[in-house]
Amino acid sequence: MKYKMVVLDLDGTLLNDEKTISDKNAHILKELHKLGIHIVIATGRNYYMAKSLLEKIEITEPVILANNGAVVRQYANDEFIESNYLDYSIFQRIYEAGMKHGLNPIIHVDEYTEGYDLIYECEDYEKAYLGYIKKDYKRTRRQIFKEEAINNILSVCYFNDYQKLMKFKNEVEKIPGEFNIILNQNLSTLSLLEFLNVNGCKWRALKKYIGSIGIDASEVIAMGDDNNDIELIANSGLGIAMKNATELTKDSADLVSRFTNNESGVYNELSEIFKIK
Repeated sequence: MKYKMVVLDLDGTLLNDEKTISDKNAHILKELHKLGIHIVIATGRNYYMAKSLLEKIEITEPVILANNGAVVRQYANDEFIESNYLDYSIFQRIYEAGMKHGLNPIIHVDEYTEGYDLIYECEDYEKAYLGYIKKDYKRTRRQIFKEEAINNILSVCYFNDYQKLMKFKNEVEKIPGEFNIILNQNLSTLSLLEFLNVNGCKWRALKKYIGSIGIDASEVIAMGDDNNDIELIANSGLGIAMKNATELTKDSADLVSRFTNNESGVYNELSEIFKIK
């Protein structure tokens, strides 16, 4: 099988725990790019944050599936390719249910060209959102959610204790309407619960994209570490879970990497598959 595309998650996969790309990982992607292999980044991060972390591999001109595939752009020129927004009426139902659990969301919106990506409601945001929004991140807006409709919703996020989020998730699953739910566990001591458009999924976004450029799923290698990578890994031609991945992610994979994200696991697997050193 001749693979034509490599799809990589960022955190816990291409990035080490210091949030940088190792020289080895950058090297293998540049070599694959020279061979005509398409490089795609599929991440839960918003587009702005993802792009800021990819300077080391900018020569590969990757396509970025941001916010778990809720928006797709071309790194080289920020060209918009695809979007999957969550309906505002569904957000309202999720928001009301969350408030009953003492949970207030952070909302990722597709306002890249307007200079912001996140909107929040609680004024003391570092405390209220347990550090999810950092003080040095300037691309945020405060808004009272009940007072003004929100457009271009990419992801509604709750960052909290796993058990609390699981209880909330089980309740919200009964809400009418189609939407995607992802509960990520491989981040820190806390977990991240996200609500997206039903097509806000790394795999579904990738499936549309590869269809548009004539690549079959069997010709794709995908690597990831968390639960938002499961469908992507399970449906790609070769799905690789990182050694540091969650057990659910490992169970969905064709193989598990021999090395972690802190040991250039991406380089070690891809250099073996493509016979590049």
